[in-house]
Amino acid sequence: MCHGIPGQIIRIDDAESRLATVDVSGVKRQVNIACIVSDDHPVQSCVGDWVLIHVGFAMSRIDEQQAAETLKILIELGEAQAELEAITTLSVH
Repeated sequence: MCHGIPGQIIRIDDAESRLATVDVSGVKRQVNIACIVSDDHPVQSCVGDWVLIHVGFAMSRIDEQQAAETLKILIELGEAQAELEAITTLSVH
């Protein structure tokens, strides 16, 4: 089963390519934010957003409470470590 793991966008690395750095429980990695960008929510407005990340992509925006609840559930299920290890090996170009 695949899960998204919550992280917070801390900076935009390449607006044209829609790449940003996220903080996932202290681990910082670059992800693609194309799925969460729209005319109403441009690239630069994504800094500070909480997102669900899966295979190097921010799949959806969530609020901070949802992020905390999701991370808690993943920890309880014992899957958070595996997801964090998967993120640390990702390299989005």
